[in-house]
Amino acid sequence: MHCPYCRHTDTRVLDSRVAEDGGSIRRRRQCPECESRFTTIEQMLLAVVKRSGVVEPFNRDKVVSGVRKACKGRPVNEDQLAKLGQEVEEALRASGKPEVPADEVGVAILGPLRKLDQVAYLRFASVYRQFASVDDFEAEIATLRIEQDPPGIEPLIPELATAGRVAKPVAARSRTGRRSAVSKRAAGSGNQRSP
Repeated sequence: MHCPYCRHTDTRVLDSRVAEDGGSIRRRRQCPECESRFTTIEQMLLAVVKRSGVVEPFNRDKVVSGVRKACKGRPVNEDQLAKLGQEVEEALRASGKPEVPADEVGVAILGPLRKLDQVAYLRFASVYRQFASVDDFEAEIATLRIEQDPPGIEPLIPELATAGRVAKPVAARSRTGRRSAVSKRAAGSGNQRSP
């Protein structure tokens, strides 16, 4: 690193800090020759390791382009796509690794895309996860439905009743373990035949 004041070829680092976005490092430097101080901002390169083993620089535009195809015909605008691309890059940089496998890029896309548009998410997931049949789609849709509206006990009761699986009420028992007279009459009235 050359000193910007005297062009000396060596500098000393006094302080280093990672920027909030995780994509750059701010360094405070001092020249040993003229003792001038200055700041440098160094971009941290993020690389993607493809399945073939080829390493290439991370490209946010590629992420947005792939997601744009999945969002075709959906109510998603360019600002939303740009924000998604930024979220994906920030998530990958937050891992702290200079190189990430291509699979991790896909995983980083799925979360924000699910929140953005579920139809686009299904389209992207079907390619990324290599859905082989309608069953794969059904399983993913079922997962989305559970996440949206987790089943409670109340919605299940009508379904169980129609399936004939609702348990019959147990007759009330006294402390001695015998049924009370009221519950005996209630239980016996159902067994009587009408005249």
